[in-house]
Amino acid sequence: HAEIRVVHRGGSKINFREPVITNDSRFLLCASGESVKVYSSSSEECVHDLQGHTDLVSGIVRNPSNHLQVYSCSVDGTVRLWDFTDGILIKTFIIGYPIYSIYVSENHGGVVFVVVPMANDKSSELFQLVAVHLPRSGDQEVEARELSAVLCDVSPSGAASFGRGGEYIAAAKGLQLEVFFFKKQKSYRFFLKSGNKKGAKNAFTCVSCHPKEDCIATGHEDGKIRLWRNFNQKKEYTYSTLHWHHGAVNTLQFTPEGTNLLSGGIESVLVQWRYTQENQKDFLPRLGGAITHIAVSPDGSLFCTSHSDNKITIIQSCVKVSAIIQGLVKGEGVRTNLMIDPRSKALVLNGKPGHLQFYSLHRDKLLYNLDIVQQEYIHEEGLDQFEVVKAAFDTRGDWLATVEERTQKGSELEINLKLWAYNEQTQSFVLNTTVTAPHEDQITAMCFSPSPETTMLVTISFDGHFKAWLLADHSDTKEGASWSCDFVGGYHLLKPGCCCFSADGSLLAVGFQEVVTVWSPSWELLTTLSQPPGAIRDLCFGRLSCSKYLLGTSTKNQLCCWNLLTCSLEWSTPVDVSLLQADPLSENMAAFCSQSGCSDLFVFKPGESRPLYSQRALCTGKVQHAVFAPRDQMLESCEEHAQWLNRSQLYFLTQHMDLMTFSTKTEEDRLLASSKRLMVDDSVAVTPFYLLLGKHRQQQQEALTNPMAERIQLPQGSIAIKELLYTPAHVLPSASFLCSMFVRSLLISSSAAREEKEPVEEEMESEEEDSEGEAELRDARQDLGGSATWGPGEELGAPALTKAQERELRRVKHFDHSWLSSLLEC
Repeated sequence: HAEIRVVHRGGSKINFREPVITNDSRFLLCASGESVKVYSSSSEECVHDLQGHTDLVSGIVRNPSNHLQVYSCSVDGTVRLWDFTDGILIKTFIIGYPIYSIYVSENHGGVVFVVVPMANDKSSELFQLVAVHLPRSGDQEVEARELSAVLCDVSPSGAASFGRGGEYIAAAKGLQLEVFFFKKQKSYRFFLKSGNKKGAKNAFTCVSCHPKEDCIATGHEDGKIRLWRNFNQKKEYTYSTLHWHHGAVNTLQFTPEGTNLLSGGIESVLVQWRYTQENQKDFLPRLGGAITHIAVSPDGSLFCTSHSDNKITIIQSCVKVSAIIQGLVKGEGVRTNLMIDPRSKALVLNGKPGHLQFYSLHRDKLLYNLDIVQQEYIHEEGLDQFEVVKAAFDTRGDWLATVEERTQKGSELEINLKLWAYNEQTQSFVLNTTVTAPHEDQITAMCFSPSPETTMLVTISFDGHFKAWLLADHSDTKEGASWSCDFVGGYHLLKPGCCCFSADGSLLAVGFQEVVTVWSPSWELLTTLSQPPGAIRDLCFGRLSCSKYLLGTSTKNQLCCWNLLTCSLEWSTPVDVSLLQADPLSENMAAFCSQSGCSDLFVFKPGESRPLYSQRALCTGKVQHAVFAPRDQMLESCEEHAQWLNRSQLYFLTQHMDLMTFSTKTEEDRLLASSKRLMVDDSVAVTPFYLLLGKHRQQQQEALTNPMAERIQLPQGSIAIKELLYTPAHVLPSASFLCSMFVRSLLISSSAAREEKEPVEEEMESEEEDSEGEAELRDARQDLGGSATWGPGEELGAPALTKAQERELRRVKHFDHSWLSSLLEC
């Protein structure tokens, strides 16, 4: 269906491309899925989310002619120009080819350099660097069809760099370095041998050009850095070699003045080489994961490193780490399932080694990491350490169960089952019970009972048993709560593979190879269900009106549905289901099916034969992890095939660790409408604070158009309020300065307020003279048009008097000054 798209939204990679630091070093921009994230370099908060691209954003660069704008490119074939301070899309240039990298140069005005496939196909393996001339037009969308090829057969990941401000560009791929000179319109190629007897790998990995001198730095797979000179001719080129990294050099970057060269690799150490004194180098170690990209601010005061664990570290001049922006941690693989924390509605899965990560999908931010293993992780290849392999929440989010494993060569499997209680004071989980060796073999699945009467956990293992663990004490404080094994069950010495509770907790289904067993809470075997040949891979109970159905998948490519009322097979269909997921808020179920190297999706209700939604070739590979996340606000989509996304949003992980979700046309229209509200009005950007008062402005306009309100004269807004509403929030002065100015503006009375009676003063010595003085003042104000200034002194240029000063003058007027005349006569 064209109304539903598969998008990257929430938990996307922020280390996909090199980030960009703004000229004033206040903001950091990075590509994140189909959007561009604008982070504050000091507070680490996401200031803006620039949305508009319809496919993966593949590069960001600063606009050389305007330091408040950036270009972004995407695989959707467009280059977009943004004002990142206000989050406004200025212009869209339609290229027509998938774009994988973007570069700009100050010497080439109105031109961007992009990497596109040699053939107009996303599956193409050959790429070229082309120059795109951006046409000048007042339209919002412009077609840029004037392309000229610069380099052929380049790397799509961005191994290219401009030298001497744009006189030449260098690109590296494989064992070849190519340099193109724009004035000569000529390119030179330099080749390295594949390796030598010592096993060195000479392949190029990255390239960076010196900003002011003719020098090109290249990184290689063997950890060496080569500095190339005299490359404007093929015969007399030279290079010198630097070596510190023991792994491949992932990224290189010169500082803006060219005094230092920064390098990073798998060691997670930022190395700073002195350009003229290569023997002197500085190190900033222990930065976390392997360094994949390095960015430097234009003034050289701020460095930025991207890491393999989807993290960005902001560093002040290679001295100290000032901020860390952590995305969804994506390691080698997800051992736990994707889960939703019932309390915080956060996505939970294993992150750093030995940890569970709690990630907010709505805020697109990592909330915290929970240390499960509670042991120091040692980064050493071949070392066996504990890993978190299973996790589960109870219905209310009061308890969390985790399983950790460690396999050592020549020894038995070590397993620990841990149960964590939620602590209201710390707002996190605290370890309550540790069960050493809960089973004799690997635990394959576990789940909590949703019944409110008991708190129970069921674990199944390859040792042929399933165990029920019961909470002994139900006190609210949970200080004396402890867990114990309540029941051990099995079925004819068969190995269980999956288990599932019904929605009300009254039934437990356990799959023993080819047999499905159904148990009661009193551990009585109620029935066994037959099915076509093949071991049971997954089990799932129906919800709400479909609670009488039990669905299961088998290794023989069968999807079966049993009716629990009749204990018979309701229907079955031959399909290879790799994952079956139920929506907890509706009757819908999602089945991911693998076929010919791709995954298909079918969304259906167990009681209906026709699927609600189907999507062929969803992604490459098998989908092994997915979850339904409840929405904060119900969509109420009108289309029938999109109504399954109204209450919950389906997220799934691809084999490349990309977190994907589904976006409906209704949702995108709502996002587009909210972004259009922040458009330019009278050449001034509308701030969110202004939008908060938009309803009041509409009511004032309605009152003006209403004939009954013609006699009511609305007060004129003060300059202070207008400045507060129309000035962007990030350039406003401090709140302490604005508060006094704002209060003073409210104290200025309108003409309607002045017609009200003055409050009775404490001193009433001469009421008649006071009333006469007030009448004179009122007449003077009316002569001045009822403005908010005081007295007739303004005609003489005298400063305006406050109300207190005016009262004081009136009191002075009534004093007896006769004693002063007697002194003068003397």
